[in-house]
Amino acid sequence: MAEKTHQTAVVLIPPQEVWEPIQAIRRVHDRQVRRWMPHVTLLYPFVPREAFDAAEARLRQALADLEPFDVRLKEFHYFHHGRGRHTLWLAPEPAEAMRRLQASLQSAVPECNDVSRRGDGFTPHLSVGQVTGRDDMLALKDGLQGSWSAMDGLTFTAKHVSMIWRDPKPDDVFRVDREIPLGGKT
Repeated sequence: MAEKTHQTAVVLIPPQEVWEPIQAIRRVHDRQVRRWMPHVTLLYPFVPREAFDAAEARLRQALADLEPFDVRLKEFHYFHHGRGRHTLWLAPEPAEAMRRLQASLQSAVPECNDVSRRGDGFTPHLSVGQVTGRDDMLALKDGLQGSWSAMDGLTFTAKHVSMIWRDPKPDDVFRVDREIPLGGKT
């Protein structure tokens, strides 16, 4: 398979009808809100766009036996990056179903293993913002969790994954190129 690039990825994108509560948080706290749609990163970096046809065939085969499943975004967590920097994120549940999805995709393109090589392996997450300072991060996390819990989280069905791409700056907004269904359904 071709060399990897940071201009492409395979992601799970919630349906647009559930974006607004996520985007309301991201518009205030996420410096990447313009570049990325709400998503869970599954493979990144990924193959160049000109290799999408070959990669799609392999990904379709890997997902053929994996049925659609419900995803619930209920709890906020964070990554600590050092120097007081943190990324705040929503944890997709069930985490094990997300790990199976990511592992199935990675088995089709094993060279695209970057998200599973970090720390304890693949951590399914939907980033909502960046915060500097532990106290500020904890206050934001607790505040968001309180309002999020009041609406009982957010649920959607994972029916497909998306192969996305972007151009170099300044037009570096990710766009969906194609969707690959779970369970081999079209």
